[in-house]
Amino acid sequence: MFLKNLLSKAEKNQQWQPIIKAFEQVVGKDGVVQRKDELLTYECDGLASYRQRPAVVVLPRTTEQVAGAVKVCNQYDLPWVARGAGTGLSGGALPIENGVLIVTARMNQILETDLPNQRVVVQPGVINNWVTQAVSGKGFYYAPDPSSQIICSIGGNVAENSGGVHCLKYGVTTNHVLGLKIVTAEGSILDIGGTLPEMPGYDLTGLFVGSEGTLGIATEITLRILKAPESVAVLLADFETIEEAGNAVAAIIGDGIIPAGMEMMDNLTTNAVEDVVGAGCYPRDAGAILLVELDGLEVEVTHNIERTAEICRKNGARDTTIAKDAEKRAKLWKGRKAAFAAAGHLSPDYFVQDGVIPRTQLATVLRDIEALSKEYGYRIANVFHAGDGNLHPLILYDESVEGSLEVVEEIGGEILKRCVEAGGSISGEHGIGADKNCYMPQMFNQVDIETMQYVRNAFNPKGLANPTKLFPTPRTCGEAANAKKTTELKGAQLY
Repeated sequence: MFLKNLLSKAEKNQQWQPIIKAFEQVVGKDGVVQRKDELLTYECDGLASYRQRPAVVVLPRTTEQVAGAVKVCNQYDLPWVARGAGTGLSGGALPIENGVLIVTARMNQILETDLPNQRVVVQPGVINNWVTQAVSGKGFYYAPDPSSQIICSIGGNVAENSGGVHCLKYGVTTNHVLGLKIVTAEGSILDIGGTLPEMPGYDLTGLFVGSEGTLGIATEITLRILKAPESVAVLLADFETIEEAGNAVAAIIGDGIIPAGMEMMDNLTTNAVEDVVGAGCYPRDAGAILLVELDGLEVEVTHNIERTAEICRKNGARDTTIAKDAEKRAKLWKGRKAAFAAAGHLSPDYFVQDGVIPRTQLATVLRDIEALSKEYGYRIANVFHAGDGNLHPLILYDESVEGSLEVVEEIGGEILKRCVEAGGSISGEHGIGADKNCYMPQMFNQVDIETMQYVRNAFNPKGLANPTKLFPTPRTCGEAANAKKTTELKGAQLY
């Protein structure tokens, strides 16, 4: 019923009182947020363009409390959404109207550290960077490192199958999750996976990671940690054009070199990060800069970093800089890590996309993005994981201009369309959420989507767990289809 037919505030309060009391019995009074002003904190995730205030927020501390909260939702047929740190960029944690938000921020304990077996068990509210901090003194680290790693939570990383700078060599979140304790959409507690890399039976862990909260909530996560490499070096190469930098990326991989990370920024982004962080190492006149990190044995890194520099020069690099000590490496990476924040200094608002293309198509698709920028009159800053072709175009706009959000959504859709046409994907690490669910048919046919729905229905038979996300719905698809080019807005955003 989703409580949609309430006729007045008084009636709504009357309807919600037994529900609030039921939640308080599970998590205590301090674990339930219901005041309107306090609920404003939870009305969006990192994709702030979409907002919806939840009816109530529940803050559990244990697996049992999560299960209890989910059972209350089932009892009253309430839609619910799981939320971690709220840093997601696809609207995956966007609340549902008259729904419940189950926030795991209080579940922030590292439960077990097992260095001999290279694993750590954490609760979902643990911040990504805390994992590495907890084991770095013993010479280990956790590889997946989203740019938001100092604030994003492991639970959210699991939901969206997050990547990061080092996903080129080491893979994304799913490659580092050994097992999970989950609460299903009906409130049952289930252990899947285990403590070993290979477990018999269906790979339910792989199924759950990246399911965007539509199958349940992870409450304990067993992570694989890695031994820190013997040697690390970072190369900075600058190019006159972004096409030359893209060709260098393909040539490096084609030579058999697999960097730990390979990132690119265009001229607009480079100048923005220099203005904000003042790294002082990025040439402002470069059409594009390329950052390449190599790690491994000392002899291997020394050989490959010189070979990489040579390949960059052969593909048009004007200059190359190599950093081996930790301080200089951090200085080279500083701007890239701050790229999204720096975009906020270029424009009042920005809309970020998350498409993936084959490396060999980088130059072509980047030219298409530049053409879209000129066609619509909106600046687009490009920063992305070049090694695996995961693009993050930032469409700059001013949401106070009427109709501008609809236009940039249309531009974003056109970018995703070109990614799919180039043999790529509509998401690499940010997930589908509420932002891109209408573009799923561009990549999957009806049978594909129906098959995915069978899986969701097996875990989530009442459809209460994160409804309207991931899969297309008539309402949102209709809205996307009605987003038209507005000639009055073309050219108005080039500030």
